[in-house]
Amino acid sequence: MDGLVAVLGATGRQGGAVARHLLADGRRVRALTRDPSSAKARRLAEAGAEVMRVDMSDVTTLRPAFAGAHGVFSVQNPMICGLDEEVVQGRNVGDAAAEAGVRHVVYGSAGIDRAGTGVGSWESKMVIKAHLQGLGLPLTVLRPMALMELMTDKDFYPPVSMWHLMPKLIGGDRPLLWLCSDDFGAVAARVFAEPDGFVGEDLPLVSDVLSINGCRDHYREAFGRPPRRFPMPIWLFERFVGDDLITMWRWLRDNPVEADPAATRAIVPSARTVREWLSSRAR
Repeated sequence: MDGLVAVLGATGRQGGAVARHLLADGRRVRALTRDPSSAKARRLAEAGAEVMRVDMSDVTTLRPAFAGAHGVFSVQNPMICGLDEEVVQGRNVGDAAAEAGVRHVVYGSAGIDRAGTGVGSWESKMVIKAHLQGLGLPLTVLRPMALMELMTDKDFYPPVSMWHLMPKLIGGDRPLLWLCSDDFGAVAARVFAEPDGFVGEDLPLVSDVLSINGCRDHYREAFGRPPRRFPMPIWLFERFVGDDLITMWRWLRDNPVEADPAATRAIVPSARTVREWLSSRAR
């Protein structure tokens, strides 16, 4: 399927992966970002993307960004904007996409599609999904649970979160569902390439099921040392990031979530396990 794809969050982790995979597939990409002058935006431009500034909180910036677009990839980051603003932004994207006659919206959601968990960043995404469906948009929802980058990327504070508080609150032996952001981008690109097979689908995405203790073992194998830990009290972590992550981790402790990696590999056969991904990061 040809046609321009407008990618929101194109300099972020998920949107950036989507943009890169679409460009590698030869698709025309309009990379949408708050800062077109950033180094990541410049790299996308050098790779062939059209870079444009948008503010998802301002629907008037989205209308020209979606003009002539066949598809839109939508993602919001509540860690930056907050949960209420996430919903505003997600609704704005839907409204502008419907107005522009976009023929396929791929929504980067997260977590589980179940009301009543108390996890704000999952519930907010259900509100956005309902709005997109109410607009009658051709929609595909992609829902990764935990990104493998939690183990290594500095902006996730892994010594505090992944390697200290998560095992403390979830339990080191509780199996979790993992996917790396690059494989998320590969899935999105496949979905855009074959809309007839994916419009109307809500896809949990997982390429490995592994406990935190198992992840720690693979980390030690890949890097030749155990991951660094930085003990921090829960109350202090909440002061920095709010209580939503703590609520999520406690919910996961008491509520096992199941998903089959084979379903994701049916879309992207090369989707990596934790062991494979950590090994690639250690090179």
